[in-house]
Amino acid sequence: MNRKPKMQRFPLKAFQAQFPDDSACLEWLKNRLYPDGIFCKNCEQITKHYRVVSRPSYCCEHCGNHVHPTADTIFHKSPTPLTVWFYAIYLMSATRCGISAKQIERETGVTYKTAWRMFKQIRSMLGDEVSGPIGGFNRKVEMDETYYGGRSEGTRGRGTKKTPVVGMVQRKGQVRAFVAADVKADTLNGLIKEHVLPKSVVFTDTFGSYNGLQARGYVHERINHSEKVYVVGNIHTNTIEGFWSLIKRGIGGVYHSVGRHYLQTYLNEYSFRYNRRFDTQPMFWSFLQQVEKRDAVVRQTESIPEPF
Repeated sequence: MNRKPKMQRFPLKAFQAQFPDDSACLEWLKNRLYPDGIFCKNCEQITKHYRVVSRPSYCCEHCGNHVHPTADTIFHKSPTPLTVWFYAIYLMSATRCGISAKQIERETGVTYKTAWRMFKQIRSMLGDEVSGPIGGFNRKVEMDETYYGGRSEGTRGRGTKKTPVVGMVQRKGQVRAFVAADVKADTLNGLIKEHVLPKSVVFTDTFGSYNGLQARGYVHERINHSEKVYVVGNIHTNTIEGFWSLIKRGIGGVYHSVGRHYLQTYLNEYSFRYNRRFDTQPMFWSFLQQVEKRDAVVRQTESIPEPF
């Protein structure tokens, strides 16, 4: 019997021992972003840099040029100590269903505005776009759509004013989830073309927008939920529906409500955890290793200093 590998533990004591102060956090960040050494733009080569005690930077021993590891990252120009940032990442990674900004406010003593902004920045680095499409020859992929939002007028599900979300999951593999403009055939076909490889075996319900997948190079199997049929042999969409259940329980229980314009970042967070459910590396390291230098334009629009 194949058992799911256990994720290694990373208890709070281990976290506190490894990151006791801002200097330890900055040193880790420097080693992460510059594993081969810091390239000095003035010297035009990798040179030895010394830590500047009075500021979070490193100084080139030859020309004195300063390099700030936090620049162009989620920590850019933030007056919040790095220890608080790292602890927020630790708390966020330590739960299956997430943790609220209000709880971070209570845990760290920062304002709610600061806690919320930290979570927004952390979620911004959890997208899995670089992972590429899922599926492939004879690989089984389930696809389904769901709807998120508060009470709406009219009937439930399709046709309401709720926000449509489309998901694809490879059995025993990765998931992709996206906020969609609608659930029309063109929209769904465009998403599957982008995120699922041809010749995959795609399982869906009998929703009409999935018509035509066979002609697009996919093996298409359907289950008729309208007739109360949910499993026929290996034909079902239980995997993706289980993922929807995880998201709805998490958002409803922890965050209570999420606006449409932020919903994709929450989907990214839940997808990130789900896609690493078989990892043995602690989730904290998976989160922390997502820190990287970002585009300056993105940084300029997001780097609004937050007060305590």
